[in-house]
Amino acid sequence: MTAGNFDVIAEPEHARTDLRTVRVKKGGGRSVSSMLDAVPTSDAPAVRRFRGKNKGERWKRGEDTELAVIRLPLDVHRLHDLQRVENLYSAMWSIKRALQRDARAAVDAYWAGDMRREADAKTWRQALGLSREGMERRAYQHMERSKHLSHHVTKALVMHQADEVWEGIARHLFLDATGRRFGRPKTGRWWDYTRIPGRARSHTTARKWETFRLHGALAGHLAAYRHRGLSPAVTTPEQAAALPTGTSVLEQPGRLPIPDRPFGRVPTGEATSKGAPKTRAATWWDHTGTLVLVFTGGADSQRGDLVLPVRLPSGAGRWPRLLHFLNDPDSWHKVDLVRRRDTSVPGGWAYEAHLMVLAGGYASPGTRGRRKAAAARARVGGIDGNVSNLSVVSFPNTFDPADGESQTSRIGLTDDERAALAKAQRKERGRKRALDRSRRATNPNQYGMSKRQQARAERRGAAGLPARQAEVPGGARAVNTAGIPKQAYRRDAWSAGYRLNRAKLAEAAATLAAEKDHRARRIAARIITDHGANLTVEDCDIRTWYRLWGKALQATTPGRLITAISRECEKTGGRLLRASTSTTKLSQTCLCGAQVTKALADRVHRCTLCGLIADRDMVSAALAAHVRLTNPDDPKTAGLDKVQARMTHILFAEGLQKGLSSQPQRGARPRRGRTHAVAQRPVPGPRAAARQNTTDRYRPTPSEPRPASTRDKAHVGTAAPIGNAPPTDGAPEQELIGRHPITG
Repeated sequence: MTAGNFDVIAEPEHARTDLRTVRVKKGGGRSVSSMLDAVPTSDAPAVRRFRGKNKGERWKRGEDTELAVIRLPLDVHRLHDLQRVENLYSAMWSIKRALQRDARAAVDAYWAGDMRREADAKTWRQALGLSREGMERRAYQHMERSKHLSHHVTKALVMHQADEVWEGIARHLFLDATGRRFGRPKTGRWWDYTRIPGRARSHTTARKWETFRLHGALAGHLAAYRHRGLSPAVTTPEQAAALPTGTSVLEQPGRLPIPDRPFGRVPTGEATSKGAPKTRAATWWDHTGTLVLVFTGGADSQRGDLVLPVRLPSGAGRWPRLLHFLNDPDSWHKVDLVRRRDTSVPGGWAYEAHLMVLAGGYASPGTRGRRKAAAARARVGGIDGNVSNLSVVSFPNTFDPADGESQTSRIGLTDDERAALAKAQRKERGRKRALDRSRRATNPNQYGMSKRQQARAERRGAAGLPARQAEVPGGARAVNTAGIPKQAYRRDAWSAGYRLNRAKLAEAAATLAAEKDHRARRIAARIITDHGANLTVEDCDIRTWYRLWGKALQATTPGRLITAISRECEKTGGRLLRASTSTTKLSQTCLCGAQVTKALADRVHRCTLCGLIADRDMVSAALAAHVRLTNPDDPKTAGLDKVQARMTHILFAEGLQKGLSSQPQRGARPRRGRTHAVAQRPVPGPRAAARQNTTDRYRPTPSEPRPASTRDKAHVGTAAPIGNAPPTDGAPEQELIGRHPITG
């Protein structure tokens, strides 16, 4: 299969002649002149005809119709089926890789053609095939010219793979709502290719589902695999969903059998001219037994249908969710084939069918009751995100103490979570060291000896002993004069143990990410329950935090927590608003309205005007509850209502002071000075004088991360000595935090 087959439109001869002078070739892509050679002329043979537009009315999803996805594990135990699935992934990956390479070459040509782009950018994109239709036609050409791909894939799969690649190109060519543009399209890795997009079923034509199809019924699955201890009175999925949690409903074998395809004749319900009933041949559409995933294979495939059984959870506690997604086959919309790393199964991959249904996500009765109660709470609150914790403060929406008290919460890692995280990090370091040892032992010629090994070799030589080759060299990688490895890492030999450890490392990383998602959802539910669904958070760029603290954020994942809170607010009926830090300056303001300048290292808020001494993050969260936005979709329209904040400070003085000061901080803390995580590349030129406040090294640390459009890149320097100034009355800091400014 060749990469870079461009399908372009015909152009005048003078246009093609001018463009041949421009050549761009990066990353193995084709030059512009080779692209233009493919332009069909007037006397060229007719190009391939494609299917035209649908003459019928196009189906559209309703505006109020939601989409939800359920994951269905597949049982791929037969070697024949496993090989077919692996060949399917290999074929689809080769098509996606070729399309990504074509996209890179076409994008380079698009940006190189300045004159054509400035004259008519749309025509220039069409000429290079940078459109959805152009990518689909290019994918068809790859499939037709490779010959062997038609044994494994269908044109519908190829078309949707091209649509997925086009989405990445569109994010690079066109600006998004925030005015940003994604980077140049890249060619992905084989290990990251985990999803084959399927084609949605036709909701206007019966029995039309061109890629992966789900057949069977939930009732048929229950009838085939009902548990031996299940009551005979339970015969329907509705009755199984009503059973108490802990009751076993299904009893599925370790290897699910593949059901036979329906055979015989099926009556159609119509009659011939002579009055005889019409019949048709039975197909998979008539299957009402166990749930199975069916794929017909490529157009030239001679191996029949690929049938993969579906394994459902056996406990009664999961049946209400299964009933929500699988009991109505008319709501089934689309099926994607997904794989994930699993070292316990043959081949190292576990396969799943992700079924998309035309319905909202499932919520248990307890979740629905909790969200209903949270929606009824008339409260407003603010959130302040930190590296190690989240601070939340809420008030009644009337800001009247008679309607409720102020509430504060701090979300951080517990002792059990810290212990589990430390254990996972130790295992990760051990696996990475094992990978490095395995790579060095398998490729000893690519590494030199360490200092200790060299010293030992010299001692053996001085003693007259024969030289001994180190089994695992511990030195640096062999490089050329430019510092580049003589042999690329991807060309190293890998042992079976190396592959197994690498798979375990990837599987553990995916498991840890899933655990963090579950933790974020639990925390979001708890916050919405306590503080309501109308919250405001500062619009900070998490990338700035990563420049300051690096991997320390992977333990608490503040960005993931904010995303989960936003989603839970929407499901509850509220909204999480984002306020710009440049227009509100919450961290530099007091509840009384005075400006209190602080650096990132100052974690205690001290106001000399009103005497408020409290936690810095808690004060910012309390102020976030008083932010008003002219346009809720634009964070830059946010403004702080200082009058209301001052009234809140007076009305909720006693409880607010106690809540803002009694929340201890744990974990990573910002510090003054330069760290290795924020090291900047040295700028060539004459060396500046070794005096403070003259170079980027000694510029003061910014007081708070600002939006990306106006944020400084350098976050380094030592503006003040480590530690805060001593209190004026000589009392310790912990004592001052708990002291009321008026009552003492």
